[in-house]
Amino acid sequence: MASSDPTVAAVFDAVAATAPEIRAALPGRRVESGMENASGESVLAGDLYADELLGDAFTAIDGVGSFVSEEREEAVDAGGPVGGGPDDAYAVAIDPLDGSSNLRSNNAMGTVVGVYDAPLPARGRDLVAAGYVLYGPITTMVVADEAGVREEVVERAPDGDGVERSVVEGDLTLPATPTVYGFGGRVPDWPADFRAYARAVEDDLKLRYGGAMVGDVNQVLTYGGVFAYPALRSAPEGKLRLQFEANPIAYVIERAGGASSDGTGSILDVEPEAVHQRTPLYVGNEALIDRLEAAVGD
Repeated sequence: MASSDPTVAAVFDAVAATAPEIRAALPGRRVESGMENASGESVLAGDLYADELLGDAFTAIDGVGSFVSEEREEAVDAGGPVGGGPDDAYAVAIDPLDGSSNLRSNNAMGTVVGVYDAPLPARGRDLVAAGYVLYGPITTMVVADEAGVREEVVERAPDGDGVERSVVEGDLTLPATPTVYGFGGRVPDWPADFRAYARAVEDDLKLRYGGAMVGDVNQVLTYGGVFAYPALRSAPEGKLRLQFEANPIAYVIERAGGASSDGTGSILDVEPEAVHQRTPLYVGNEALIDRLEAAVGD
């Protein structure tokens, strides 16, 4: 069921419409672009293609006032003020191709989207909707909004004109009994307190980690468990971007009945300081996040 907010509905209509195009274009875009993004990371041709396609789609939506992505230094003005007023527009933040390093090895990737009712950078509490596309064996889209969380299969229409979307789960919630875990970063780079937490949970859960946050989080959403990209010795502020990755994923998981944390409290409460700000991210079943905060919190 589409969102009752027409702008949110239009944003995810655009995400769904571009997903088959992004997927179809990936085989020829597995090479380096020769550019770096705003975070100083090497960008593949697939990153740039997805960014341009989604940027064009979002800035054409009347209710979108600004657009920013992991691949851009600053927000793009799409027309209209962004804020909390009744006539104000939304800001859209994306990671256009999450896990693009998996492109060379042909593993899962995705697109992450957050729709904010505030100028960026903004708190996660300013999100009105968030979601992601997973380019796995099939293409799925998970959307969280005021109605809850749903999962759709997205396919190109048989006649090649447009896409077909079918809801496979209209009220998606985390299973009560957790099954899987996936933790990013190199083990020697984990702080001692997080390493102890990892040793404790691995006795009860199965490892599922594929190197693309969207795929790893989707495992948690499907089976229950915990995903973490912790603060590292070499990156104490974390690796994931708050606006494009952490906030949207935290919103999805919390709307699905789970919990999120930066180590001390909900990701959605983190006060933003910059568009490309990084943060540790922990999401999953509430009991596992409570244990995490007890282990690593100050």
